[in-house]
Amino acid sequence: MLLLIALPALCSAQDRARRLILKDGSYQSVTKYEVKGDRVRYLSAERNEWEELPTSLVDWPATEKYEKDRAAGAAVPEAVELDKELHAESDLNEARLPQVAPGLRLPEDSGVFLLDNFKGEPQLNEIQQTAGDLNRNTKGNIFRGALNPVASSKTTIELEGEHAKVQSHANVPSLYIRPDDSAESTNEADQQKDSTRNPASQSPQSPQQPQQPEQPIVPFDRFRIVRAQTKGGKRILGEVKRAVTGKTTQEQQFVKTTIDRINGGWFKVTPSESLTPGEYALVEMMGKEGMNLYVWDFGVNPAAPANANPRKPETKPGSNAAEAPK
Repeated sequence: MLLLIALPALCSAQDRARRLILKDGSYQSVTKYEVKGDRVRYLSAERNEWEELPTSLVDWPATEKYEKDRAAGAAVPEAVELDKELHAESDLNEARLPQVAPGLRLPEDSGVFLLDNFKGEPQLNEIQQTAGDLNRNTKGNIFRGALNPVASSKTTIELEGEHAKVQSHANVPSLYIRPDDSAESTNEADQQKDSTRNPASQSPQSPQQPQQPEQPIVPFDRFRIVRAQTKGGKRILGEVKRAVTGKTTQEQQFVKTTIDRINGGWFKVTPSESLTPGEYALVEMMGKEGMNLYVWDFGVNPAAPANANPRKPETKPGSNAAEAPK
């Protein structure tokens, strides 16, 4: 008589162990086994090799009970310990990310996020870059394209549509931005390269390097908020004027803001006062070259419907994500 019992292979570290329980209290971790006569042939999960032992050494009632408990979801000591380790590692990684509200953290990637409050719940909404046009004729189709009117003496900077996709229900939304060229992002990349070239650089015995003066993450006027004027189905962010001498000047309606650097290479731009309902954009100023034509547009409308796919607070057992920060 041949009895074949196939058990699914361990697909991840979170899968519960499969065992043949032995009468001496030990066990063999297996992926599958077969009983033939007085021998048990099994595929070892640890060594990935076929092995054998006498059936008389196996505690079959204990083996059957273990499998029933595992199938029913009963806690297995090794699985419980593994879950604890995975949760601890997850908590450690999460703690490195800036928390903007209880249970709500910024991601690891670069980008721009607006912190909103919808029906009493804090939410993070990612804002994608939108291409601005010059008088609807000259497209701003390079990522860091500066304004350069060529013929007309007056050019408007326009966005298609009357409203941005992301609308803030809060009158004082905070904008979080992490540029790819931020100081901490560059340092992290350099550290990864150094560790690849010289693994010993990660050793705790490595001599400590002298602390270097901290460099500013970005000029504090690099990113600013502009109020847009809606006209003719478009949002006008400003004007570029060209004098007869060829000198160009820009006119935008800037909003007074404060800027704070936070960990992880992020920094926070916040209006200094409540924004009136309307359309706005976070813009990048490029010194003498002017304003980047690619902007992050948003609106302020307390009565707007919910934004699509916001990041919401994560509630963990025993925690209260709605509790106000102290």
